[in-house]
Amino acid sequence: MTTYATPATVVAADPVIQRRRRPTGRVRLKYVLTVLVFLLPSLIPLLAFVIGPMISAGWTSLHTWNLIGPMQWVGLDNYAFLLSDPATHQAFLHTVYYIVGYLPLVYVGGLALALALNSRLRGRAIFRGVYFLPVITSWVVVALVWRWLLSPSNGVVNNVLAVFGIEGPGWWADPAWAMPSIILASAWKDLGFVMVILLAGLQTINPDLYEAAELDGAGWWRRLRSITMPLLSPSTFFVIVLSLINGFQVFDQVYVMTGGGPNDASRVVVQQVYDLTFRYGQAGMASALSWLLFFVILVITLIQFYGQKRWVNYE
Repeated sequence: MTTYATPATVVAADPVIQRRRRPTGRVRLKYVLTVLVFLLPSLIPLLAFVIGPMISAGWTSLHTWNLIGPMQWVGLDNYAFLLSDPATHQAFLHTVYYIVGYLPLVYVGGLALALALNSRLRGRAIFRGVYFLPVITSWVVVALVWRWLLSPSNGVVNNVLAVFGIEGPGWWADPAWAMPSIILASAWKDLGFVMVILLAGLQTINPDLYEAAELDGAGWWRRLRSITMPLLSPSTFFVIVLSLINGFQVFDQVYVMTGGGPNDASRVVVQQVYDLTFRYGQAGMASALSWLLFFVILVITLIQFYGQKRWVNYE
């Protein structure tokens, strides 16, 4: 049986042709420069406003500095002090308290809105816009409005409760209610964002699955548990990761509504960073605390990405 050489086999067997096909150093350099040109519009802001300040904060964390005089090298002393500082421990505990209260509330509320707006509801587009409006509203405005709504003396919420004979709490003026006030305002503002993400996930689910389950006698709860939640897991994972990262960096609403008070009952980590820098002139300590917060967020995010294999369904 006669075997004929094809053009592909001739090219593969000829070393001269292979050498000619390999990209030269000039071609590689041209390719790299072309890629860099297209990356520059996003790379320059990333270096200037993210990576550069992070490196600068890391260097500052190894010094004592009051923002005016020269920096003095102290090595890892700032980190050692913060790891044993009760105020830092308290700030991290308050931040975790905020996340534990905020995350379930914003997810369940966003899921309920997404399920409602995914059904055949009149005026769905209007409701989507209304619920998303707080997301694009300034945090300062939202925090001031909620500070007024939850005012212990003449707030709307306590006045409504008084109509039903219920004595309203002190809200942001009470150490026991300061953090729940912040959680309530934060969840209200972010409901629209979670709703949009989960609604997009819901619309990717094949309706035939619901019809088949309904024919088999599956009720609403069964369909939600066996179809919706497993197939919505990628969107859920995204919401959880993003909410945790943002939760650890909570600051605006705390600063405007309570300022970390009363009696430091709502002081969170970023509030501590702010106070160390601008109230106490300890920029080195604040930079070290920023890096500790970064490592905490990084570790928790990596754990989530590792654990997603067990419950996130991408099929």
